[in-house]
Amino acid sequence: MTFTPATIEQRFVLDTVVRIDELAASDRFGAASPDLVDAVLEGVGQFAAGEWEPLDRVGDTVGAKWTDQGVVMPAGFRAAYQAYVEGGWGTIGSPEAFGGQGLPFALSTAVLETLGTANMSFALCPTLTVGAIEALAHHGSPEQQALYLPKLATGEWTGTMNLTEPQAGSDVGALRSKAEPRDDGTFRITGTKIYISFGDHDLADNIVHLVLARTPDAPPGTKGLSLFLVPKYRLNPDGTPGAFNDVRVVSIEHKMGLHASPTCVLSFGDNGDCVGELIGAEGGGMRAMFTMMNNARLNVGLQGVQVAERATQKAVHYARDRIQSARANGSSREPVAIIEHPDVRRMLMRMKAQTQAARALVYLAAGQVDRATLGDREAQAMLDLLTPLAKAHGTDIGNEVASLGIQVHGGMGYVEETGAAQPFRDARITPIYEGTNGIQAADLVGRKLSMDNGGVFERLIRQMLDEAQDATLRDVIQLAGETGRALLASDVDDRLAASYPFLTMTSIAVCGWLMEKQARAVESFSGDPQFKAMKQAACRFYVEQVVPEAFGLARAARAPAAVLYSVPAEAFAA
Repeated sequence: MTFTPATIEQRFVLDTVVRIDELAASDRFGAASPDLVDAVLEGVGQFAAGEWEPLDRVGDTVGAKWTDQGVVMPAGFRAAYQAYVEGGWGTIGSPEAFGGQGLPFALSTAVLETLGTANMSFALCPTLTVGAIEALAHHGSPEQQALYLPKLATGEWTGTMNLTEPQAGSDVGALRSKAEPRDDGTFRITGTKIYISFGDHDLADNIVHLVLARTPDAPPGTKGLSLFLVPKYRLNPDGTPGAFNDVRVVSIEHKMGLHASPTCVLSFGDNGDCVGELIGAEGGGMRAMFTMMNNARLNVGLQGVQVAERATQKAVHYARDRIQSARANGSSREPVAIIEHPDVRRMLMRMKAQTQAARALVYLAAGQVDRATLGDREAQAMLDLLTPLAKAHGTDIGNEVASLGIQVHGGMGYVEETGAAQPFRDARITPIYEGTNGIQAADLVGRKLSMDNGGVFERLIRQMLDEAQDATLRDVIQLAGETGRALLASDVDDRLAASYPFLTMTSIAVCGWLMEKQARAVESFSGDPQFKAMKQAACRFYVEQVVPEAFGLARAARAPAAVLYSVPAEAFAA
């Protein structure tokens, strides 16, 4: 199939949902003129289609390999990554003070979407680097920023996030990695980290690991964690990579998908010679790490959009080419392309509508990042509320759409040679990493729903009700508001038991609001008539057929936890 960047759709969502023109009116984002935004979207589309998409299949079939020299990427990946660096694509949203272009996060979100749709495994590398830049920009010392941020901003060096250990997954407070002070103010790092995406590779000259570890006598739990900067190669006085820093790859995981993204087990300090620098205050590791994780969660929600767009394009291409059976309505006895059959059309329309809805949700959150950067406190609060929705619902949609993509292909979808299964395999990790979707739901009802005594949530509900016109959509929004208020008054077990259906119901309400908003905006669209027609149809389908599904979640979102604990744990094995 031919990969087609979703350039028109991205620009439309930036205009109608993000309202990027308002951002460009500020001094901070004044460079984001309409011409520049168009140039960026079109340029990255051409780059992704020409350089990254052709490597997607070999990345899946060959994958990254663990060797005695470290992790080796498939043929072509290093050259394509260097082209990414030379093209300046990593600098779009990076701070201007360190060589970046300082453009809106929402625009860099569109850039990352295009790269990830072309090659989701590959795009994980710059995704993680963005997190490292965020942590250093907010918490690093001036010296650390000067040494590392210019290289990370361009992508010449890549970044990683090191939390998980064999005994500490979601329970971050159980981490055991150690950081012992050295005489020169640095720390000796020891410990093992697992599930480290792009923990080693041959794409760049250095890898900057951000590592959570405990200093001596640190208190137990998360309060005792500090964040450390641990490069693969220590720096020479002139800032170039120098001596090896005793960070070793113990193995890479054999995974269901994302085969071109090496998921590493890293061992720090096997020979007692791994040196790290403290980032921020001692004991401030979680605060610094969450700076990385919050934007990382949005970018994982964006991966749901990427994989949904990829699966949809594959399915549409196949459905237009595959000839099978005549129409059942008797209009002709000649076999037709399967896209002409009603149930295939239903699947494809759902794929289009859900992908567009997820994109709107994630881009809405990305726009709040930019408004918060401009000092808007209400935008920061709204971002905090939207982040678990974007991450969880975005990735749930990615999985649903990828599964539908296989279904459209029929039996050939189950055969690896068609490539239809790859998006499904790649997508499955997204509801798990960067905080499982269950954790996102718990965060929503535990921390985010109660912000400002429920005031932030109420502002979202009021805004949606002020703008929504469809009667069913308004009923769903009101139901989400009522359910949120009820959960605020519920005990902890009941709130957590209801958290996932509540998150999904609220996400559908937000997506419905955004799709209806786009339906109104596209009426005056004067560009590609096929885009306009599909946007109108997808929005109508979403509001008429997806939004009502939220009613079915309301009962579960208000059900107490009693039935879940009505049997002992042993009964689940019966």
